[in-house]
This record gives sequence, structure tokens and C-alpha cells, in this order.
Amino acid sequence: MTMLDDRQTAATAWPPAYPQGYAVVDVETTGLARDDRIISAAVYRLDAQGNVEDHWYTLINPERDPGPVWIHGLTSDMLRSAPLFPEIASAFSERLDGRVLVAHNAIFDWSMISREYARAAVTAPVRQRLCTIALSKELALPLPNHKLESLAAHFGVEQRNAHNALDDARVLAEAFRPSLHAAAQRGARLPLLECLPLTEWSDSPAAPRVGYQSSYGNSGGTWRQSKKRPPCPYPNPGRYDRERPLRQGMRIAFSGDTSVDRELLEDRTTEAGLHVATSVSRLTSLLVTNDPDSATSKTVKAKSYGTPVVDEAAYSQLLRDVAPADG
Repeated sequence: MTMLDDRQTAATAWPPAYPQGYAVVDVETTGLARDDRIISAAVYRLDAQGNVEDHWYTLINPERDPGPVWIHGLTSDMLRSAPLFPEIASAFSERLDGRVLVAHNAIFDWSMISREYARAAVTAPVRQRLCTIALSKELALPLPNHKLESLAAHFGVEQRNAHNALDDARVLAEAFRPSLHAAAQRGARLPLLECLPLTEWSDSPAAPRVGYQSSYGNSGGTWRQSKKRPPCPYPNPGRYDRERPLRQGMRIAFSGDTSVDRELLEDRTTEAGLHVATSVSRLTSLLVTNDPDSATSKTVKAKSYGTPVVDEAAYSQLLRDVAPADG
């Protein structure tokens, strides 16, 4: 730590409720769906003030096709001799234990990690996570978008190898530290969310993907097969009120690209007792979109009906505390 860092730490009245340590994590995966696998993982361990203690990195054999090699650069040949996830689960756990998991778009990383642990019949030692997208919103950072490269540029952090788990974790660790100090100086609340591990896993074969195109796709297309979901068991309580939490039975529509795979977002919506709406109508409770000014049919209808609109990061926060349906 530099002398400047020492002065900054000394000048910061550190909130006593802040965590005592962090694990900054990045994983690269074969894709974004429920049956996809982790192929590399990196962890930077930080102390309470965000100073780097050590780092760790591993390749992981996914026992399947590596997916978008043009993004992560990891081929089947490179992964063939890598350890399986159960073989590195203990080392991974050692670096996560007792720390808050920090990631950029943390719900995705946590979802992939918890699934791998469930497959290995092990419980991940993580109780809380912190999403740096949510933190940047809490701090009102003037970012053009929610990409890691934008957060890095804001703090002058150099990206050397994007979509390499070790370098992405390094970049995030370097950008997280000044974010953490800014939050501490303001006495701001850290957007900590509970991590609920999966307790069981059905290791059934991956469903056929005929006609499916992951949002990782290199052609720019976003079409995917619709997933038939069971009907929502709760009545629609009406529109979302920004002064109140979401309530079970509300009809939630999505529009445009999302950083978390759309199917994963919709799964979480259904699991929370909300209804996934395929279109916007006067009955729609909320529209989730990262581009509210776009001219898609859903955003246009939402404006005409006065339907409330929030972005993906805000919606992830709302999913944390969905109120039960009226009895």
C-alpha cells in the first residue's frame, strides 16, 4: 500500500458495520444458461479496507464443449487436462470463506458458483454478495453504462486481457477499492445481498438447444425459444409502487438486452412468485429494461399506459424482498 493509500485510509472514518474482508471473484463460463459450466475462476482476497492480500486462479474442465471460445479464448484442448470442479472446490472455498463475495453483476457469478457447488454436493461458504454495478449506482458514479470497462476507465484501471478471469478479477479489485473508500467516506450503505446456496441439484442432461442462440452469440442476434412456465398461482395485485416492495402475483415484462441471461432473470422472477409477462398491457405491473428510451413495442406501450419502468440492477435489488401475496 502506498503512502497516499495510508493517508486515505487514515482519513476515512470506517463504518463499523462494513465487512471485515472481501473475495473479488470472476468466472468464465460455457454460456449463460442453467446447464452451463464454469471453465475458469479467479479470486482476489481483500482486507476490510479493500487492500489486496493475495490472488488465485484456476482452469476447470467443464466436461462439455467450452462454448464461446471467441470471447474467453479457452479451447477444449486447453481445458482437457484441467481439474474438475469438485477437485478445486476446497481451494475455492478456502478463498471465499468468511468474506463477502464481490463481483460485477454478482447475481450471475453467484448463480454459476452455487450451481457448481450443488453439483459437487458441497455448500459454498458464502453468506453475502456485493454487486459492483449496484455499488456504482449507490455512489451515483457518472458511468455511460454498466460494463466493467466503464467502471475501470472511471478509476483509471487498465484492462489488459478482457474476459480472462484473472485479469477481470484484478481490474475489479482495483476499481472496487476506491469505490469502497468513497462509500465509507459518505457513510453509505453497502448493497449487500444474502447468498442462498442451492441445497440439491438434478444433474439431468442439458436440454436440446435447437433454434436457441445464447446472448453470448457473436452474430448479434437475441432471439431465443420461449420457455413454457407454469401459471402464477397468485392474483395480480396491480402496478408496482416505487414506495413499496414488489408483491407476489405482479406481472413483470422484460425488454432489450440484459447482462444476466434473460432466462435466468425470468427463472428468478417465477421463483419469487411473480408472473413473467411476454407483452406489455394495461395489466402489466412493471417493465424491466436497460434502455427505457428505445422504441421497442414494449417500451412504447409502457409509456402510453404509464407502466412503471426500472433497469436490471434496480430490479435485482427489488427481487431481494418480494412481499407475499395478499391473503
